[in-house]
Amino acid sequence: MSNILNSFSPIDWIIIFSYLAVTIGVGLYFTKRASSNITDYFVSGRNLPWWLLGTSMVATTFAADTPLVITGWVRSEGIWKNWFWWNYIFGHVLAVFLFARLWRRAEVLTDNEFIELRYSGKPAAFLRGFKALYFSTIYNFIVMGWVISAMAKVFGVFFGVETYIAIVVCLAIAVFYTTLSGIWGVAITDFIQYFIALFGSIVLVHFVINSPEIGGYSGFLSRLGEVESNLKFFMTPSTGTPVDQGFFSSSFFSFLIFISVIWWSSHNADGGGYIIQRMSSAKNENHAVAGTAWFVINHYIIRLWPWVLIAVASLLVFPYAENSNADQEVYYLLMIKRFLGPGLLGLLFITFLAAFMSTITTHLNWGSSYLVNDIYKRFIEKDRSDRHYVMVSRIFTIIITILAGIFAFYIKDIGKAWIFLWAMSAGIGLVLILRWFWWRINAWSEISALGSSILTILIMIIYTNLKGISLELKHQVIVIPVSISTWIITTYFTSPEPVEKLQKFYNKIKPWGYWGPVTTVTQDRDSLARVLINWALGVCVVLAGMIGIGKLLLGEFSLGIVLFAFSIICSFLIYLRIFTNR
Repeated sequence: MSNILNSFSPIDWIIIFSYLAVTIGVGLYFTKRASSNITDYFVSGRNLPWWLLGTSMVATTFAADTPLVITGWVRSEGIWKNWFWWNYIFGHVLAVFLFARLWRRAEVLTDNEFIELRYSGKPAAFLRGFKALYFSTIYNFIVMGWVISAMAKVFGVFFGVETYIAIVVCLAIAVFYTTLSGIWGVAITDFIQYFIALFGSIVLVHFVINSPEIGGYSGFLSRLGEVESNLKFFMTPSTGTPVDQGFFSSSFFSFLIFISVIWWSSHNADGGGYIIQRMSSAKNENHAVAGTAWFVINHYIIRLWPWVLIAVASLLVFPYAENSNADQEVYYLLMIKRFLGPGLLGLLFITFLAAFMSTITTHLNWGSSYLVNDIYKRFIEKDRSDRHYVMVSRIFTIIITILAGIFAFYIKDIGKAWIFLWAMSAGIGLVLILRWFWWRINAWSEISALGSSILTILIMIIYTNLKGISLELKHQVIVIPVSISTWIITTYFTSPEPVEKLQKFYNKIKPWGYWGPVTTVTQDRDSLARVLINWALGVCVVLAGMIGIGKLLLGEFSLGIVLFAFSIICSFLIYLRIFTNR
């Protein structure tokens, strides 16, 4: 695979260096603001407006790996495989109507700090420290590893350089302004990077679809019959890998797990680390809600379809049957190489660079916040100056960067890494949700849920290695019933949290749910049932809007119009329920 460096024109290089100059300038500009204390460094002094924090959320979830993985999935199995991440619609919409307010109300620096707000004693302290260490290192290294690995593929196609050189260059750029400017610099550059990345993907779609090879939009639609099996949004027993090869190894089983289990079983069930960090950074509860809503609309409806269109077009240009043994994720890059010339290559390169930096910088800042706030400040040095903690934060950021770069060498299939990472903490999600609504949940509930999840997936890894078989979803999903049954039994065999602790938590957060031992007072607010109805309508808005636009773009105009109209109607109903109290 030859590089395309020689195709770069002077304008390409001007675009690339201008972008790098802007990001470095932002880092330098916000250095002073981020240096005063760790509240400014990690949560912006709780002063981010909704439009900035929401865009920062969506930029973080768009990394260099995202279009590559989506291309690989669409090419090898079909559009339906994206339900692995589409299923988070349910959880993210719940965050809009429920958790955004609760997290902002908690006023914590990290979600691990919340543990000692909700629980008490040594179990709570242990849980806080363990989760901070686990998610800031092992979990975070895997995420950053696949993001770096994806960017290394980009460097390989564009410049033909060795992987280790690409990794060093990527990390050097990202770590510079992250260590200087903290969350302010991350959020501002995220805002810029999101629109660069979105614009770049739209430009690529335009040139691919209107190329002589595709024949314009009408030519694109006329050829979709060639790849009809890859265009399915939903699986049935008769599609994908057949059920007669074994139900638990079939595409239909994977689809059922994706749409029904993953979102509430994962550690992101009540928001997730960096999403919670953004909610906690909001000016107030209303900004937290509006920002999260802006994130959801962008994440699922606006930015998705350019990637899918490129993936589908790549099947017309590079048929899967002729290239089934190749790395399917790299075909997004090959489409850039094939259809863009000088003057546009620089733009597409910085879309990847922007996507990479927006994600990697968030994970560096977020991971450092865990190590500093939940371990170093909590257990090691409790009474040092604010500037000392900021200095330590920068040191931890550099250490995390180096270790993440090492992990990147061992990640080859990014899509498989996505699914494996979910399995590492599958089963803990339900207890994370219920701790907000049920007084009986205690620290041991969470400890047993996470511990059993980790132990079970390790057993599955050992088992599949001994058997000489691949680790599949049917093995990973076993984590969920094991974890749930473990924490439920543990909850009833351990003492509840002290009433004084529960009362203090209830008075601060004012949660919905079952808090009988604490209070029977009805709060002056919407009932939980009303909130859940808004959640259901919100899910309809996003799902119908997302699928409706997809159907329109892929030529199913009647169904697309109906679905998009339904999305608009549900949006109007939410407006009436919230602003006119109907």
